[in-house]
Amino acid sequence: MKILFLSVGIFNSYYKSGIYPDLLRSFINDGHEVFSIIPSSVTDTRIIKEGNNTVLQIKTGQVTGNSNLLLKGIRLLSLANKYKKAIKKYCKKEHFDLILYATPPITLYNAIKYAKKKFKAKSALLLKDIFPQNAVDIGLLSYKGIKGIITRYFRHIEKKYYAISDIIGCMSNANVKFLLENNPEVDSRKVFISPNSVDISRICEPLSVEQKRDLRVKYNIPKEKRVFIYGGNLGKPQDVSFIVECIKACKSIKNAFFIVCGSGGEYSIIKEFYDNENPKNLLLINGLPQEEYNRLVAVCDIGLIFLDHRFTIPNYPSRLLSYMQCGIPVLACTDNATDIGDDIVTGKFGWKCSSSDVESFIVCIDEIVFCDDVIIKQMGKRAFEHMKDNFSVDDSMKKIVEFINKK
Repeated sequence: MKILFLSVGIFNSYYKSGIYPDLLRSFINDGHEVFSIIPSSVTDTRIIKEGNNTVLQIKTGQVTGNSNLLLKGIRLLSLANKYKKAIKKYCKKEHFDLILYATPPITLYNAIKYAKKKFKAKSALLLKDIFPQNAVDIGLLSYKGIKGIITRYFRHIEKKYYAISDIIGCMSNANVKFLLENNPEVDSRKVFISPNSVDISRICEPLSVEQKRDLRVKYNIPKEKRVFIYGGNLGKPQDVSFIVECIKACKSIKNAFFIVCGSGGEYSIIKEFYDNENPKNLLLINGLPQEEYNRLVAVCDIGLIFLDHRFTIPNYPSRLLSYMQCGIPVLACTDNATDIGDDIVTGKFGWKCSSSDVESFIVCIDEIVFCDDVIIKQMGKRAFEHMKDNFSVDDSMKKIVEFINKK
């Protein structure tokens, strides 16, 4: 197959590590050709050729990260026209069998519709986020007032996304259930589970005892304490104020030490706490390059996941994969809608608790701190094996091909 991939995920090579490069490289290794159109906030439009495969970066301005929300929204709404123009200009002589795309965003609909018609291609949606309901859940949007008009418009586009997609890959069982219950017009036969996944062949060798010791010295991480790490976005979905409350509440648990490594729109909340109160049980790092971050995770004992308790949509954060790759157990502090905590507990590689209750977090931390080292290592090993069995890009790629071939 020849595949046209449309996304706001930024990469410049199929040989980099990441959710989308890993998946697309799997397609390439299986004999397919890939042409990706992605945004660029810093360079003019450019074409990157890698053998028969292409990455087309088009200048869009910043559409992800910490840019002004209003400006980012305007840019997201203009993406479809920019992608459509790019298809017209750079894909004149191309023919595609499959249009592959992911949410977020849903604002590429017109570009997808155009490409699907032009190339008479099949279409596959990788449903990574359920918008606009996720924004409604945490108060960014509403079904009331002026915001209600905006929300209903996005909901209309969301339904069009589902209708135009020949197949829809969801992150988990809970995502499938939510999608079908809230969109009864969607044919269940075109919905399947397609989680975030990694290239198993590229997983690095574990760090040696000496390397771990040196890294703990470098970052001034106590060697005698149980180390918990949260890495990733620090925005409204994570409820950063709740993270701060949890860390505050655990200051009496002497053998618990926390690392928060990330950035995002709510980073200032935890930074203010860190600067003003100088907590002895917390190391705050404003992001790291991916390779160095992976090394940092590898010297920690437990990975943390936080999701705002108000969510009614079942998120399934990709940061789970970085913990599993490093072979450490996971504590998921989440809402009731997601099944990520259930999967962690069922897989016997971690714990779950409610993100509406600081006390339940304290109970889990207290239990983990006094857990035997041998048990922690066994759980970490199960996390790694669970990742290999359930989150391989090759399996994800084959499932997409299998489902699209049925259409």
